[in-house]
Amino acid sequence: MQRKIAFMGTPNFAVPVLKHIYQNGYEITVVYTQPPKKSNRGQKIEKSPINLLAETLNLNIRTPNQLKKNNLEYEYIRNLDLDLVIVVAYGQIIPKNFLSLSKGGFINLHASILPRWRGAAPIQRSIMNQDKETGISVMKINEKLDEGDISHIIKTNIEDNENAQNLSERLSILASQNISDIIDSILDKKISFKPQDHSKATYAKKIEKVEGLIDWKESSENIIGKINGLYPYPGGYFLFKGERYKILKAEKSFSKENPGKVLTNDLEIGCGNNSIKIIEIQREGKKSQKINEFLPGSQIKKGTSLLDA
Repeated sequence: MQRKIAFMGTPNFAVPVLKHIYQNGYEITVVYTQPPKKSNRGQKIEKSPINLLAETLNLNIRTPNQLKKNNLEYEYIRNLDLDLVIVVAYGQIIPKNFLSLSKGGFINLHASILPRWRGAAPIQRSIMNQDKETGISVMKINEKLDEGDISHIIKTNIEDNENAQNLSERLSILASQNISDIIDSILDKKISFKPQDHSKATYAKKIEKVEGLIDWKESSENIIGKINGLYPYPGGYFLFKGERYKILKAEKSFSKENPGKVLTNDLEIGCGNNSIKIIEIQREGKKSQKINEFLPGSQIKKGTSLLDA
């Protein structure tokens, strides 16, 4: 008898997992995703990546604004008699009363090695913190934020100078490559769930745009971590003559000069220790440029102090 599975997810990160579940023949009874939103310019309504994939696969789609105190969705899920619910970056907290509506529970694939980096931005925080490894944790959701019991942890190293977009793509593929084994082991009760060590918990709070502002008095390692961890949004940036300059890619260098001082004509900048070399940059309102494209028209010259800008 086919087992009935529901999927809850929203961004691109969740797409390979849903695709893999479908391609491997599991019965996906319903897909939940965040409702369509207006684009930044308000010209059109944009559906989530999971919504678009589910339409392509001709799957049943539900897009409630919220599940909390939503009796209609509660009754809908209850009547499905589900065997398992897989949750990947859905974007809503699952209310406590929903958690009993699946025989195998609501299973979340979280992009960190729990209990490290519970919360909204584990990928960004791991890079900003200069962690050496991360992974996918398979957790049974309970009423508390990312505190449920764990069945699987799949680890991977964070590569040198890797940014959040690249790491997110790798973790997404890692999750999809393991999802069949995860589903089978849970449905066949061949894996046990173990409590997290809550004393070792750290939290990955939501990224705020203001966090992208670079403090040149910080170490070059911290600045590189910020640039990579906040790529592509909101990005690590500095201000010069009232304009925002987003650094898209940089590398560590070893000159020792005043923090914020432009040390060379190819945009090497002093930090609290050592320096960084900018490889790719985006001036406010302009397209991104490689440094050799940016420099000819730039007013940021050798000897400029960005602390005074």
